Amino acid sequence: MPDDSGALRARQRTGTGIGLLLVLVLGAALLIALPGDDGPDDGVCRALTVGPWKADDGLTAEFARYGDDPGRTDDWTGGDGTHSVRLPDGRVLWLFSDTYLGPVHGPPNPHGESYAWRDATTPLVRNSAVLMRDGRLESTLPAPLFADPAPNQWRWPVAARVEPRSPGSAERVVRVLLWVRTAGQSPWIYGVPTATEVATLSLPGLRLESIVEVLDQRRVADPSRRVLFGTTLLEEDGWTYVFGGDDGRPASRPVSHAYAARVPQGRLADPAAWQYWSGSAWVPRARPRPVLGDGRRKGVGSAFTVVREGGTYVLFTMAAGPKGLTTVASYWACSPAGPWHGPGKEFSPPLPPGQVAAYNPQAHPVLSGDGRLVLSYDVNWLEMTGAAAQLSRNVSLYRPRFVSLRLAAVR
Repeated sequence: MPDDSGALRARQRTGTGIGLLLVLVLGAALLIALPGDDGPDDGVCRALTVGPWKADDGLTAEFARYGDDPGRTDDWTGGDGTHSVRLPDGRVLWLFSDTYLGPVHGPPNPHGESYAWRDATTPLVRNSAVLMRDGRLESTLPAPLFADPAPNQWRWPVAARVEPRSPGSAERVVRVLLWVRTAGQSPWIYGVPTATEVATLSLPGLRLESIVEVLDQRRVADPSRRVLFGTTLLEEDGWTYVFGGDDGRPASRPVSHAYAARVPQGRLADPAAWQYWSGSAWVPRARPRPVLGDGRRKGVGSAFTVVREGGTYVLFTMAAGPKGLTTVASYWACSPAGPWHGPGKEFSPPLPPGQVAAYNPQAHPVLSGDGRLVLSYDVNWLEMTGAAAQLSRNVSLYRPRFVSLRLAAVR
């Protein structure tokens, strides 16, 4: 979902097989509730935007430590599509889309530069999962965690939640939203949007039990109007609200639209339980209507994040236009269905030197608290020629980075 036609051309040069950059910076998440800095969490909707923020060097360094560990020979060393969920035993499950596994070598690299590096022939897997305990990354689950559904198709995990196996059940499982994409031609070099699925993982063992398709988009003829759900989740008043986005590829529609669905808690894996915002009501099996996006100046990337403070929802996404390669924008609303106001205050998180871009801002409630919101963002190389080699030449490029911020009243 490009932010403008110029940014689209820039993103199309990134065809390295790591297609999530093209999906997420072009265009869209987790929904959380945080205590407010501007007043009590009294459920009142206030206009909110980005307040003070700073780089979270400690979290960024933890992923660098784990990825660079020379004692690990087949673990995660880099990836994007960063999502997290806390498990009942206190561990944190981190989910990634396109991922590098295998050994990392200490500096200098073969070019004499002071970067840790990997062999340039190291293959990608389409998804992975890493476990953290007490703030320290411990292990990588066998990857890929979610096998390809068919030839020339793959699964990218997005948001996840621990929920009852069924409504009222004491047994809990992990539900993971999956995006299915199919190999395609330009401009769909990152994959054609195909379907939204929900995977069920057992607890505490995290064994994959099932994968259920909840929304098939193959009958939507225009790929740019296909909607994939799961970039963000919110549990509220007995419902799980699920956000998604389309892929606004054409130059005439350079930003994407956000959509909303809801499911009774405990029924994410039940396609019949899903309801979609029609523009005026929550209805089953309808063509969803956007809750945000005018196709020009206002809109989202296909992965975005929304946080809830009191009665206010704040959405973070990459900015529209050329700034979408470096800058995060914000919107606010009084309900998941909107109306959404903005874009509001923006900020540009730190980036490493070189032809790189930031994308996929995601909130992490498992690491947030006391009015402090932790956001991750992914980084990738922009130029198509030699991009995979650049990511292996300097393994620190293709890893999540973190900032912490506070929300503030709109002045």
